[in-house]
Amino acid sequence: MTPHRFDAIAERLSRQTLLAELGREGMERIADARFLVIGAGDLGSPALTYLAASGGCRITVADPDTVSVTNLSRQLLHGEEALGVNKAENAARVLPRYNPAVEVTPIGTYLDEKTLADVLDTVDIVLDCSDNLATRQSVNRAALKARKPLVFGSAVRFSGQLSVFDFRDEASPCYRCLFDEDDAANDQKASALGVFSPLTGLVGTLQAAEALRLAAGLPSPWVGKLLMIDLLAGEFETVRCRRRRSCPVCGGH
Repeated sequence: MTPHRFDAIAERLSRQTLLAELGREGMERIADARFLVIGAGDLGSPALTYLAASGGCRITVADPDTVSVTNLSRQLLHGEEALGVNKAENAARVLPRYNPAVEVTPIGTYLDEKTLADVLDTVDIVLDCSDNLATRQSVNRAALKARKPLVFGSAVRFSGQLSVFDFRDEASPCYRCLFDEDDAANDQKASALGVFSPLTGLVGTLQAAEALRLAAGLPSPWVGKLLMIDLLAGEFETVRCRRRRSCPVCGGH
């Protein structure tokens, strides 16, 4: 019998394999799943770390940015030795520390519409860990067209958001159903407004958890819901979201 890629990491992941909801079958599904992570910064750093450490073995990561000293307090995947290095390339170098069986494909350039579509053809699940509205809208359109599940997260100041758009389900809303293309309130950047470092770890880890859940064949509780996190007030709120018939992106599908 041909060895499965999970065999190489089965012992280190034995505690997770004990979970009845996962078991060996679920862990093999996670190991076989092909993940695309857009962004290796504030959210991508923890998401990538937990994807790999939890058994994800096939990861593509895209980020044109390089590591700067202002990143180091939040983006724990990157250290001082990586200053000036492309974040996707550095992720490919570091992630095998957490999973010796991981195969990382780094893309250190901006993904235009055509390139993004080509990359989506090679993956199963998308994590949008980007930090700007234009990229989120672009990734949303591409994931919808490719019918690939999309795990969205954002973090700025003390406020975080999380949702899952499962485009395999015709009833799933999309990112555009929730946020307009010119919604300035959702185009706020941590570089301008600041961000509470633990918040990025929380949201990115939740994104990894949802991607792993989808890969294992478990339903996500965040399809059709938006989790809103306020760490300053210590409040977590869930908002139900429905597909908008008037949505210019998914309304006609």
